[in-house]
Amino acid sequence: MTHSDPCTRRKFLSASASCGAYLAAIAPILGPAALHRWRAATGGRVVAQTPFARIEEVGANMYAIISTPLEGDFTTTCNGGIVGGSSGTLVYEAFNTPEGAKWVAEQARDLTGRWPDHVVVSHFHGDHSAGPAGFVQDNGPAPALRATRATQELVQESRGDAILAPWADVTVLAEDGPLNVDLGDRTVAVVPRRGHTPSDVTIEVDGGEGPVWCGDLVWNAMFPNYTHAVPSQLSRTVRALQAMPASTYVPGHGPLTDDAAMTGYVALIDLVEEAARAAWRRGMGPDEAAEAFEVPASLGEWYVFNPSFYQRAMQAWMSELDTG
Repeated sequence: MTHSDPCTRRKFLSASASCGAYLAAIAPILGPAALHRWRAATGGRVVAQTPFARIEEVGANMYAIISTPLEGDFTTTCNGGIVGGSSGTLVYEAFNTPEGAKWVAEQARDLTGRWPDHVVVSHFHGDHSAGPAGFVQDNGPAPALRATRATQELVQESRGDAILAPWADVTVLAEDGPLNVDLGDRTVAVVPRRGHTPSDVTIEVDGGEGPVWCGDLVWNAMFPNYTHAVPSQLSRTVRALQAMPASTYVPGHGPLTDDAAMTGYVALIDLVEEAARAAWRRGMGPDEAAEAFEVPASLGEWYVFNPSFYQRAMQAWMSELDTG
C-alpha cells in the first residue's frame, strides 16, 4: 500500500510558494461574517491599524501583529510580534514584503522607543521570510537576523536574488535547545521546534506564562497548510504548546488564539489524523480521502479555499504512515 509522492529537493522547494498564495485565493470568496472574524480584535488594545494588519497589545511592551490580507493587501500576510525591553527590541517574523517589514520596524520604534535589534524568523515560507531588507535603516545598523540553518538554506535555495541579500548574514539558531535573548529587563526564549516544516521556531516570554508566538504551527479560523508538514511532529508540538501556562497564543494566520481556540485547533488536527489513518487502512489515496473529508460544524468554521489543502493534509499523513 503506497500513497507517498517522493519529495525531491527541487519538488520540496517548488511547492513552497508560501501561505500567501493560499490567502490571496481565499479572499474573494469569504463572506461578511468571515471577514468580520478576521478584522475584529480579539485580544488587547489595538495600537495601530492599516488595511493589511493591526497591532494588538498583549502585555507590557509586547504586541501581536495580526495580518488582515483577506481583502487583497498582502504587505505583511503572516502574523508576527514585537517584544520590547529596557535595552533591546525583538521582532518576530520578516513578513511577506520589505515594505511590510519596514512598517513593522517603524511601529516597533514608535511603541518601544527602539528600532528592532533582533529579528527572528519562524520558518522558510515566503510570507514569513521575504521581507528582511525592510529592517535595514538608512543610517544605522541592521538588526541581527536570527533563524535556524535549515531555514536559511531553504530560503536561499527557493527565493529570488532581491530577497537573498540579507539572508547571507544570519545569526544561526541552534536546533537542539532554546536561545535566551536578553532585552535588558526581559528575556525572550527562542525555541526550535518542528511540525509545520522541518525547522520551526517559536518565541516565549516569562517562562511561557506570557504570550507565545507560534508561527504556522498554530492556525486560527483557517485550515492549516500541510505542504511540508510532518504531521506526527506537528501534533506533538501543538500539544506541547497547549500545555504551557500561557493564555494567549499568536498563530501564524488568523485572530489571536486563547485556550478555547487552541483546544479547537487540536481537535481539528486530531480529526485530520483520524480521517487519514482510516482512509490509509482502507487503501484509499489522498485525493479520495480528501474528497470524503469535512470539518463538522461542532468545530466551528475553518475556512479553506480549495480542497487541495485537504488533499495535502491527507498526503502528508499517508506519506508518514507509508514510511512507518
